[in-house]
Amino acid sequence: MAREGFEQVLALHDRASGLRGFLGLHDTRQGPAFGGIRRLAYRDEKAALLDCLRLSKAMTEKCVLADLPAGGGKLVIMDREGLDLERAYRHVGRVVEQLGGRFYTGPDMGTGQRELGWVAAETRYATQPGDAGPGLLAESTAAGVFAGIRAALGQVFGSPRVAERTVVVQGLGQVGERLAALLIEGGAHVFGAEVDSERAQRVSAELGVELVPPGSEFRVPCDVFAPCAQGGILHDLSLEGLASRIVAGAANNVLARGIDGDRLHERGILYVPDVVICSGAVIRGAIFHLEGRRESLERIGERVGRTCERILQRAAEEDESPARVATREALERLGDSLDAPDSEPTPAAPR
Repeated sequence: MAREGFEQVLALHDRASGLRGFLGLHDTRQGPAFGGIRRLAYRDEKAALLDCLRLSKAMTEKCVLADLPAGGGKLVIMDREGLDLERAYRHVGRVVEQLGGRFYTGPDMGTGQRELGWVAAETRYATQPGDAGPGLLAESTAAGVFAGIRAALGQVFGSPRVAERTVVVQGLGQVGERLAALLIEGGAHVFGAEVDSERAQRVSAELGVELVPPGSEFRVPCDVFAPCAQGGILHDLSLEGLASRIVAGAANNVLARGIDGDRLHERGILYVPDVVICSGAVIRGAIFHLEGRRESLERIGERVGRTCERILQRAAEEDESPARVATREALERLGDSLDAPDSEPTPAAPR
């Protein structure tokens, strides 16, 4: 497995808690690495390592394209029965502290306020839950995705207005729910797919989201398909039935492989790269940690929207996949290679 271009990759093991995982630092030449802690039931260590590498590399692109003085990193925990969560997260905090500020970490799938509290008890370089931290991270991501959707609508339809547009939101978690609220407030008709049936019913009742069965959302005719759950969901099989003009959402590493971005482009489906559109949380977190202030949601949205417009316009001019254009621009800004594995997605094993 390729590891070229990574500054440091650490294998994590703690016998007392049962912790197994990986921490990848991809690039810190422009500043400390930022990346959350993902906890999933990976099928094996190879899958966990690959996810760590792909996500940390994507975080470098995300920070570079967002004009942040920062690079990318990621920490993944292999979830399993018997894992002592508090001990595991506290061990992670001590590892992060030992890096001395080269890596700042925060929330991700499987890691919320409770887990961050355990990490932050052991290190200065983790997002503090509550009023002590940057706050509004999910809201920041949603604000950026909403702005990116508007940029894509402008590119495809000539107007950024979401009113009367149809959007399918895959995943009604913290970010997906907030994105759905913004879209509905703007006058869009929103379909939603969520595997947690109780959460799905609540969001539908509160916001007016029209629910569709999970797994069927790819085939719903719409203007925008917004993936806001796990990555790797756009591949050979799912692309065949995709009935959308635009793909723009909050999930990381949406494309199973780089070539899938080319396939979307060939079909005339505009893909807004995840490394551009879902940078709202890292923008707010990095500004808070490095400058000591909280950026407003409005300014975060404006910032992400401008970047999306630039990447999409360049892709249109060069008649190329926006995903490849985004990676090339990040490479140009770094003046170096962003080599990383381009392989199959790493889905979580059944719990």
